[in-house]
Amino acid sequence: MPSTVEKLSPTRVKLTVEIPFVDLKPHLDKAYKEIAEQVNIPGFRKGKVPAVVIDQRFGRGVVLQEAINGAIQPAYETALAEAKAVPLAQPEIEITKLEDGELVEFTAEVDIRPDFDLPDFAAIETTVDALPPLDDEVEERILLLRKRFATTTELDRESKEGDVLTIDLTASQNGEELPEASASGVTLTVGEDSGMLEGLDKAVRGLKKGESKTFTSTLIGGPFRGQEADITVTVTQVAEEELPALDDEFAQTLSEFDTVEEMREDLAKAVLAQAKAEQIAEARDKILEAALEQVDFEVPVAVLARELEARRNQISDQLARAGLTVETYLEQADDEEAEDADAFWKQVDERSTQALRAQLLLDKYVDDNEIPVSQQEFTELILRKATEQRTTPQEVINHMMEHNHMFEWQQEIRRGKALAAICEAAKVTDSEGEPVEMAPSVPEAGDVEGSEAEETEAEKPEAEKPEAEEVPETEETE
Repeated sequence: MPSTVEKLSPTRVKLTVEIPFVDLKPHLDKAYKEIAEQVNIPGFRKGKVPAVVIDQRFGRGVVLQEAINGAIQPAYETALAEAKAVPLAQPEIEITKLEDGELVEFTAEVDIRPDFDLPDFAAIETTVDALPPLDDEVEERILLLRKRFATTTELDRESKEGDVLTIDLTASQNGEELPEASASGVTLTVGEDSGMLEGLDKAVRGLKKGESKTFTSTLIGGPFRGQEADITVTVTQVAEEELPALDDEFAQTLSEFDTVEEMREDLAKAVLAQAKAEQIAEARDKILEAALEQVDFEVPVAVLARELEARRNQISDQLARAGLTVETYLEQADDEEAEDADAFWKQVDERSTQALRAQLLLDKYVDDNEIPVSQQEFTELILRKATEQRTTPQEVINHMMEHNHMFEWQQEIRRGKALAAICEAAKVTDSEGEPVEMAPSVPEAGDVEGSEAEETEAEKPEAEKPEAEEVPETEETE
């Protein structure tokens, strides 16, 4: 099947493909058969209507349209393979020539993965933070466990540090109460950062049951968010928290361990595993960033535009479901550096662009190294998705088949394996000069930065089935 390729840009090609009628004939025969099975024509049994009768009744063009649509996909894929091009989007198909009985010619313009050389990953060196002391974290976890099983005793005295209070809050402006900013039955532990109103902790100290105090603070939620108001706090209960004894009985009640020491050792292992995972994640991000700095390639404009739009829409939907605007989100999020909405969206676009470049780099590694996916790896992915979505593996499989996600999910695994291999090749040390062993395990789906915007067009390296829009007039008719 003759084909030519024209490079329109480093990320876009135009394929010109000829389909001789000898290659189109199986598709024509199939089209005639399908039409014959669907129509009722007097004098002919269903499924036995001759081709000439179908042409007379429905027109040759209808049959050609069906046959060409069936032939384009395999011809297009063959031409792609010959051109060694990896598509990143759906092609733009145009029938440019149709000589009935002779040949069909079509062109396909498509965005492709740019061609570039992978860097020497073994030459990448990076440094991450050393593991912090973990004893305090272990003790904090033990304290949280004890607090979960704590009991409270109501007291008739002034409140002090550590007491658990039940309070009512009334907000007002200029003497007018704000019902939307008021609350009752709120639980507060004196001395703990509750994330509630500034000045509240100071106001309740020393108050007894039934006593109130008024102070001025800035409202943090609701329609009056960010406005100053007079807050009256009334204590309805003062209680002392009593933690359960930290003994073997507590350990046995709480866990499968017989002693506190066994429980403590297990918690220490969990804390250490989490700290190592965070350290490896930091190293992974730095290695990927370093690798991207060593490659220079363009990202297809249209593909990038779809990725950015998908990511923006996803974030907007998430904020809307939480009842937040970008502005209110930035006010609440301590870890966000953006000063305003424009800066926030600029950061989103930059991260999304970097994530797409990372995907292209990993896909290149996958192809160059022919990374496979085992049945066990795919099964583990299904089980993980079922756990994350709180559904059954069979429902996940059904969703995959219904939406044709198999290749996409397999690519998730391949990218994870590629990233693990790249990280294993690089040299990583911590801030104290100690080598950091990068676990050879496969990162979970979504570990590549920015990939949380799943199922966007930019993440689909396979183009959807192309179809001809319309069969032009034939140059020859039978």
